[in-house]
Amino acid sequence: MHTLIIGAGPAGLAIAGQLAHRNLPFTVLEASEHIGVAWRTHYDRLHLHTVKEHSALPYFPFPADFPTYVPRLQFVDYLERYAEHFGIKPLFNQKVIGIRQNKADKTWVVQTETDQFTTDRVVVATGYNRVPNQPELPGQRDFRGIVWHSVDYRNGAPFRDENVLIVGMGNTGAELALDLLEHQAKPFISVRGPVNIVRRDTFGKPAQPTAIFLSKFPNWFYDFMAGLSQRLSVGDVSAYGLGKPKHPPSYDTRHGKIAVIDVGTLDQIKAGNITVLPGIARINKKTVTFTDGRELPFDAIILATGYRPGLMPVLGETVSKKVLNERGYPKALWFGEPELAGLYFLGFSIPITGVLYHLNLDSKKIVDHIAENNFVSP
Repeated sequence: MHTLIIGAGPAGLAIAGQLAHRNLPFTVLEASEHIGVAWRTHYDRLHLHTVKEHSALPYFPFPADFPTYVPRLQFVDYLERYAEHFGIKPLFNQKVIGIRQNKADKTWVVQTETDQFTTDRVVVATGYNRVPNQPELPGQRDFRGIVWHSVDYRNGAPFRDENVLIVGMGNTGAELALDLLEHQAKPFISVRGPVNIVRRDTFGKPAQPTAIFLSKFPNWFYDFMAGLSQRLSVGDVSAYGLGKPKHPPSYDTRHGKIAVIDVGTLDQIKAGNITVLPGIARINKKTVTFTDGRELPFDAIILATGYRPGLMPVLGETVSKKVLNERGYPKALWFGEPELAGLYFLGFSIPITGVLYHLNLDSKKIVDHIAENNFVSP
């Protein structure tokens, strides 16, 4: 029995490591020329928001000399070591353009731009953040300054002394604002609705181990404790333009709205060094008009508007209707329908306990399922 893994990022490597640990055969396809390509191209100051003790991939802890919150390039180095340790040798420059099932023998046919692969099962591990979401805002084409999506941002050096508007305050938007400030730019963040914020470190201790502990309790208790911790560590931030969330961060995360893991942006907002603005009404040649009527000048606009998995074109309409939710993300790790046997998804959820932590848990569930079913094409 053979498993084809699509993607050589953390999710793809996690499932490959699980299979290698059990001496089960697999092949990894990677669209780019590198392992962990997304981490190689992220903005410079990025660190893991989760502690290294709960962020390592299966059966291979981080080196002892790595810091608690691993920086981007050290994480890339770790991914390369992981692949070498388990003998994972992806086939590079294999961008998958189609996945379909052969009805005759129930195998899966994976088409890349150059080749075709037939396999007993497929694990789609292409990532939660694969395709940049780039909405066109009203009047955006009239703007005479720079308009970038966050995928193109590396650091704030080009924006020294400039007014920069960040559109969206998710984790990326919040951190880019901080990075711009550190590079002597003047950052502003446009926020359309309430933002749920969690301190990365609460009362001097990392928040993730507490989140993992609380996740073992019923949701109502988890939500109560998360809300209490938020009130004590974050407080009411509505006076700063960040609104007042209706639900605690744990509740919102379960329902697909990711909380901001704060690494210092909030304190700079409170200090007046980062300005929060409401939604955008219109972009003009050199200014932006906001929904409260204010019009302010800007030199650059950074769209921190997130990403999409982009799975529907690859899976096709029929399979997509069965396995994807309304937001385009897989509904489960695998599905019970016979016509979908052998199709798996890993790395498409953002649990409040940490993405990498759950890659361990979910990759084990998938490989357990593979081993238990042990189906082989006729």
